Amino acid sequence: MEYRSTFQSIISLHQEELPLNLREREQKLPINGERIVTVTGIRRCGKSSLLGLAINQLIESGVPRERILYIGFDDERFLSMGAEQLDEILQAYREMYPGQSLKDVYMFFDEIQLIDGWELFVLRVYKNYCKNIYVTGSTAKMLSGEMASALRGWPDEYREYPLNFNEYLSFKGIKANKYTEDGAAVLASAFRSYCKEGGFPQVVLTQGETEKTKILQSYFNTMLFHDLIEHYRISASPSVVRYVLKRVMNNLTKPTSVNAIYNELKSQGMKVSKDSLYQWLDYACNIFLFYRVPKYTKSLVKENTALPKYYMADIGLRMAVLLPQSEDEGKALENVVYMMLQRTLGEDERIFYFHDSEECDFVVQRGDQVAELLQVCWALDASNTEREVRGLLAASAFTGCTDCKIITHNQLTSIQRGDVTIEVLPVWKM
Repeated sequence: MEYRSTFQSIISLHQEELPLNLREREQKLPINGERIVTVTGIRRCGKSSLLGLAINQLIESGVPRERILYIGFDDERFLSMGAEQLDEILQAYREMYPGQSLKDVYMFFDEIQLIDGWELFVLRVYKNYCKNIYVTGSTAKMLSGEMASALRGWPDEYREYPLNFNEYLSFKGIKANKYTEDGAAVLASAFRSYCKEGGFPQVVLTQGETEKTKILQSYFNTMLFHDLIEHYRISASPSVVRYVLKRVMNNLTKPTSVNAIYNELKSQGMKVSKDSLYQWLDYACNIFLFYRVPKYTKSLVKENTALPKYYMADIGLRMAVLLPQSEDEGKALENVVYMMLQRTLGEDERIFYFHDSEECDFVVQRGDQVAELLQVCWALDASNTEREVRGLLAASAFTGCTDCKIITHNQLTSIQRGDVTIEVLPVWKM
């Protein structure tokens, strides 16, 4: 009964707040699809708001607020809760609305992955009571193999990210015509700011650089202690885990050697196994802190043994954690471009990097074919243009792809090399 009254309080308070005052996002969740809708993504990127926007859409369509059942599990009152207590949600709602059939209710379970064994509860509710269920979680491993297999393709899976540049402009209230000189200047200036603060919604809406940095550092600490150390039961000192994460952040956009990090820790007297380091980076990818990019090769064995590159879900997080002395604009731009590509990937699409005698930042493969080659450079000039072009031409010769681009901060032109035309684009025109 203790949990039942808590659930009733949460349900009631949430219903009183409807409709919610939220800013629109580009991604929309389906309603009335009679499916389990799952939303995953890094902590604080806007998953809860995505649920709220779906709820607003239901309210606008005429669904009474009494048929909205929302529970957020990121709540200290549920720290010791087990899956066996989840049925109290149904009992709590039935007591509140004894005449309401559960089949007409819309259920929203926010961060439910915090409750071990939640999958079987959701599966039971879906099979027996309610066909419109929405769940969010901050881990890529949220759906167990057991649930995915049992539902046989019923779940609709969505990935949410921090704000993209267009959403950033909307949140900031910036309107500019990219086809005019004045508008292009406004967009270029806004993009420079975007590269510094990133796209976490709360950060974008906060005034003051110091406050933004504090928020981002608190996000990182929560991911470190709660999402990694506590959730995965890491027994090593938090300072060691922190060092590893910061070391990868510092090496962003470059091939990263776990062996090198291991030797650094060993030389400093920090005891940790190499296997643990690999595992921690897997965990960091699971919570969407990092994205791993393999080297492009025609050999699966070489792909698995080559050093990967890492990118971050949000470049502002790196800036706040490392507090780099230089602005590192090139790394920031490359990370932003990677996330732009990541957002648009289909199920049969992958991103690689190319490195042989020359280097190409991104190789985009669709199905079995390489569809696009991209270099990223803040500004092309006499010192770097030929290097960037050589990398593209080498990747083009190796892959057979002739769709070549160089993404810059604010340059628009083209470069011809033999039969290959290389487009040079400002990032905000991608």
